[in-house]
Amino acid sequence: MQITPDLIKYLESLARITLTEDEEKKVGGELQDILSYIDMLNELDTDGVEAMSHCFPLTNVLRSDTVKASMSPDEIVANAPESQDGAFVVPKTVE
Repeated sequence: MQITPDLIKYLESLARITLTEDEEKKVGGELQDILSYIDMLNELDTDGVEAMSHCFPLTNVLRSDTVKASMSPDEIVANAPESQDGAFVVPKTVE
């Protein structure tokens, strides 16, 4: 794929930025270098290589999910400045 001045202008509009003519040339060259490198990577033989999200074998370490006794509603609202029917009473924010 070739990076054209029209493509640079289009990318400018998508990014909502304005580049000077010198910046457009510089960015165009940099984008072309990136695409050339990607083309080089596409030439690699990856048959038989398993896809992975990390280069190290990482696994999530999670604690076991065990049921424990919890507090009663009365205990939960015991320290509340104001409660009603086992719920916190707060100032009205929407009219």
